[in-house]
Amino acid sequence: MKIFNKILIANRGEIAVRIIRSAKKMGIQTVAVYSRVDADSMHIRMADEAHCIGDTALDETYLNIDKIIAVAKETHSEAIHPGYGFLAENPKLVAACQEANLIFIGPSVKAIKLMGNKIAARAFVEKLNIPMTKAHTGSLEYLLEASKSIELPVLVKAAAGGGGKGMRIVHDWKDLKSTIESTSREAKAYFGDGEVFVEKYVENPRHIEIQVIGDKHGKVVHLYERECSIQRRFQKVIEESPSPSLTPEVREKMGAEAVKIAQAIGYENAGTIEFLVDNKLNYYFLEMNTRVQVEHPVTEMVTGIDIVREQLLVAAGNKLSFSQSDIHQNGHAIEARIYAEDPENDFLPSPGQLTFYQEPKGDGIRVDSGIDRPIEVKSFFDPMISKLIAFGANRDLARKKLIQALEHYAIHGLKTNITYLMSVLQNTDYQKNTIDTKFCDHQSNSLIQWIENEREAISKPRVLCAFLAHQFASKKQDTLWNTIGFWRQMMKINVALDDKDYSVDIIERHSGGALFRVQNEKYIVCVKEVNPNFIQVAINKDCYKFTLSIDKESNTILGISGYNFELKRFDILNGTDFYETALLGQAGDIVKSPMPGKVIKVLVDKGDAVKKGDVLLIVEAMKMENNILAARDGIIEELNVAEADMVDGSKILLKLEEEIEE
Repeated sequence: MKIFNKILIANRGEIAVRIIRSAKKMGIQTVAVYSRVDADSMHIRMADEAHCIGDTALDETYLNIDKIIAVAKETHSEAIHPGYGFLAENPKLVAACQEANLIFIGPSVKAIKLMGNKIAARAFVEKLNIPMTKAHTGSLEYLLEASKSIELPVLVKAAAGGGGKGMRIVHDWKDLKSTIESTSREAKAYFGDGEVFVEKYVENPRHIEIQVIGDKHGKVVHLYERECSIQRRFQKVIEESPSPSLTPEVREKMGAEAVKIAQAIGYENAGTIEFLVDNKLNYYFLEMNTRVQVEHPVTEMVTGIDIVREQLLVAAGNKLSFSQSDIHQNGHAIEARIYAEDPENDFLPSPGQLTFYQEPKGDGIRVDSGIDRPIEVKSFFDPMISKLIAFGANRDLARKKLIQALEHYAIHGLKTNITYLMSVLQNTDYQKNTIDTKFCDHQSNSLIQWIENEREAISKPRVLCAFLAHQFASKKQDTLWNTIGFWRQMMKINVALDDKDYSVDIIERHSGGALFRVQNEKYIVCVKEVNPNFIQVAINKDCYKFTLSIDKESNTILGISGYNFELKRFDILNGTDFYETALLGQAGDIVKSPMPGKVIKVLVDKGDAVKKGDVLLIVEAMKMENNILAARDGIIEELNVAEADMVDGSKILLKLEEEIEE
């Protein structure tokens, strides 16, 4: 068996960590590259070597082929693994590897050029008599005219796209021009290629993909399918294998078709053929991703095949060690993608400083993550924090395991979609598999309402009791009663829990707990276990576990069952006020960015008249474009930013003239 001695990983985050783990098991040394903003990243610490290749800009770091090749040669690496995204489907990297006498761990230049570009892929697959939707490509002017031959709605899509990036739906022809332009910008920024095409959008299909892998000796097999229909804004959110939608006959037929496509192009290494499937189980070729997929773990869980290991072996020149008849699906696996975003605020990206991070554990539970400690989640990259995978004997067992794991996934300091994922998994239609790619849109209100209802159902007095019990046990806070000795007598403590104030009476306190009164109800609290970030308590004989951390404002973040609460005592002697009293300007007069990011377009000038809801600026955060809207009608009095400026939530972007009351 041929095995590399050393490889370079041209990526970051969880996929870099994932590749390093398989390489280490095989005895392969690994080299990481990173930007300065990633200096505290986990993949740097895990790799045998790590080399900084720039500051922040992607074209200076993770998209810079020359720098990556130079590091590979300097470190005497034999091969480069691109992971997914960035340069994974860029034929220029493959060509550069060949020129530098390095092995690219992926398919050939021919395959990437043919299938990595969605337009070329469609033309090729059409000749194989596999059905697909109608599409057009060309200049902006051509697309604006030619696209009207396709019935609305249409999908504007990046030719070099993937991973849900560079895709936007158009329901009205008047929006086509701006949509093409914004999609092209996003594609250029993320993939280095701004070409787009317009195709017919198939409404309410299922999204099924087939994992394939081929060696350099002409052998290609498939590892069966993944159901990826739970998507939001074309970004996959929950994936599973096997698909609960396919019949055995359709499953085998789709697998054979995927192998047919891969064989027709002489495909080597791992790749994925994606299909749209209608309610009659008719399927339509969508695209091929010539790389390892984000959701590959569910396939690994049900087939027992380490896909990254096979990538490394195939790239080294080995034959596939298994045949199609050796591959079987056993059990069921479901993957949930954990994102730094706020589901209750239109999924706004939520970069920031983590104050506590703890992954769930258990039989059949797997976490693929790019972090292992509280770090800052940067605004420069995709908002995915990790992937949580649960395996069970059947779909319902895997679903229940995943819910339980999500409830025990503690991430403090920023908003995540954990509760949203729980709401999807608990949804009746999801459980019954009555889903399609628009499930998240159709169920949007009910999913968010479920989150709110579940949060409201959590007993706030119990949260307060756990918070104070932990405070007493830690004895770290300088409080009024600790200072003057009043804690031995009954006294009242005022606590803010999120945006609401509560009064808690301390009736009795002892080394093992306390007796509290909240909202005229008594709560007997017995501390079972405690450390700086955890407390287990019995409250009125019922047992609860909470995670805790402190943010930069000295607030306590307390987590239970996937939900986080913010608490603050008013009696802490830290010389600061709990509430800020300064309020700059009238409501709607001052416009700030709701998240750290980069201004990519300014649509107004000083003196312009704007209407409520007008787009003022576009800020890119975590590879998403976010429109900043006017809160009211007015005149631009002050404009403080320009295109390419980096901004955060504290910077005033612009001001409207003060409203004059009539």
